[in-house]
Amino acid sequence: MLDLQYVREHPEEVKLNIINRGMDPKMVDIDQVLELDKQHRVMLREVERLRAERNRISGDIGRDKSGAAGLLVQASELKERLRELKGELVILEQRLEGLLLDSPNMSAKDVPVGKDEAENVVVKKWGTPPEFTFEPRDHVEIGEILVLIDIKRASKVSGTRFGYLTGEMVVLEFALFNLALKFLVKEGFVPVLPPVMIKKEIEANLGYGEHGGWEDMYILDKDDIVLVATSEHSLVAMHSEEVLGKEELPRRYVAFSTCFRREAGSYGRDTRGILRTHQFNKVEMVSLAAPEQSESEQEFLVSLEEKLMQKLELPYQLTQMCTGDLGQPAAKKFDIETWMPGQGKYRETHSCSNCTDFQARRLNIRFKDGGQTRFVHTLNGTVFSERSLIAILENYQQADGSVKVPEALVEYTGFSEIRR
Repeated sequence: MLDLQYVREHPEEVKLNIINRGMDPKMVDIDQVLELDKQHRVMLREVERLRAERNRISGDIGRDKSGAAGLLVQASELKERLRELKGELVILEQRLEGLLLDSPNMSAKDVPVGKDEAENVVVKKWGTPPEFTFEPRDHVEIGEILVLIDIKRASKVSGTRFGYLTGEMVVLEFALFNLALKFLVKEGFVPVLPPVMIKKEIEANLGYGEHGGWEDMYILDKDDIVLVATSEHSLVAMHSEEVLGKEELPRRYVAFSTCFRREAGSYGRDTRGILRTHQFNKVEMVSLAAPEQSESEQEFLVSLEEKLMQKLELPYQLTQMCTGDLGQPAAKKFDIETWMPGQGKYRETHSCSNCTDFQARRLNIRFKDGGQTRFVHTLNGTVFSERSLIAILENYQQADGSVKVPEALVEYTGFSEIRR
């Protein structure tokens, strides 16, 4: 959540940030936050005054036995009033916290202001989209020809937005992930296989649930457990309620996991193939950094995403998200959008977000900096998902229906082409 002290000192900036993110200011009422905060501080001072008065009376009782009866009555009344105030404080704190939890992270100063993805800014382009002597197929057609993707049987067994990956496609996926793992371990990342189920209270503290976010998650109500939408959720939370040393930062992890999303907000988009499914595999980077490190750390994570894409020789564009397309926890975000010949456009395959201290404040992840304890900044970035497989199939397809394997993956697949 936002630092309450920051809200007190910069209320107009916080209000403008809410508007710039395309949110209704009435739904995230900062004036109400300030009013409740004022009431909270007044009530705390009253509690402190009553406690001091109770302590004074206790001392008087010890010194003056003759007037003890009257003093005991006063002490009892004070105790009852304190009990009432503590109950009121709990209710007030819950209301205040609820409003703060609804407030999005502050956008970084250099994030472009815009309403939605149409106003995102292309920062750079790399590579040239391939030219074909034939009409390029999309990944679904390629997958059917080469018996790599089976949507029909998955629909029969699991429903819509599922797919079987079979044969060389499975080998190709693990080749992709092995390339990433080997590359990132050399860069100092600690590999992790994290849980794919986390407590609902932990998920809430990550900041993805507000404003309809819960609707996109698979929640097991019987166990109060959430299936992760991406491994960053369980990775970031791994250090909740911990205090790290500054010398440990940045602390970097790379994780593989299966991910689960309802795709509740997609409204029928991308129903063809495996671009937008309920279940998919993904390799993710997470970094915990000191505040002064996080800007350069995000640049570093993006550079690693780009290097891996360049190893695969896949054409892409790097895009910066505008304020209206930032998720609730992100202060700044970049996407890599890869050229998909079968669709004739660039599609998102990677993202990289700097969430500053927004998640760490909820999860209480801190570090010692001399005599001071501060909140870490959390960052996450996609390494590869099955969307990268789509890009490989479509960019490396051949006229005879076969698909070449990117040279960087051949040592992991054991074959250089897929054909029937």
